[in-house]
Amino acid sequence: MEFVPARGILDFFRTGFEHTAWRLETREAYAADQETKEYQRFLEGIVPPPDESGPWFVNAHEQTAAGKRIERVRLVDEPATDNQRYLLATTPDNLAAGEDIRYLRRSRALELELPDFDFWLFDSRVLARFNWEDAERRMELTTDPEQVVKACQARDAAWHYATKYEEFKAQVPSPV
Repeated sequence: MEFVPARGILDFFRTGFEHTAWRLETREAYAADQETKEYQRFLEGIVPPPDESGPWFVNAHEQTAAGKRIERVRLVDEPATDNQRYLLATTPDNLAAGEDIRYLRRSRALELELPDFDFWLFDSRVLARFNWEDAERRMELTTDPEQVVKACQARDAAWHYATKYEEFKAQVPSPV
């Protein structure tokens, strides 16, 4: 198993896939969001400003402009957590960079027996699981065929039932 520390994840996204990067986001909250001033202002009712010059946006835009696909399905609780609403509020930046982000209710994900862990799937051949317990928040990479096939099946099920951003955001109350 190979590991990519959090500080190297953006670099990995520049060179780690040729065609598609697909993510399942399962957590109710992400410390990386909650540690920011922007998140705290969001909780106060202030709309997050556009992030078109941020490193993730710039890289995602470059990748999608080169013809690569970056897609995600985010699980959302009922009611949505503050962090889930924050991600919903910041999704327009991701969409502007060329990503395709869709949403799925956690109750539906449970019915579909989707994994309860976050992962990226690169080119349907490399599975990258986040280790949130590790102080570095690193990704653990594997090409184990059994694990990759299960991730592909989860991707296909989640993508099939997920709702596009515009439709889903109308269903979730936001403090901003």
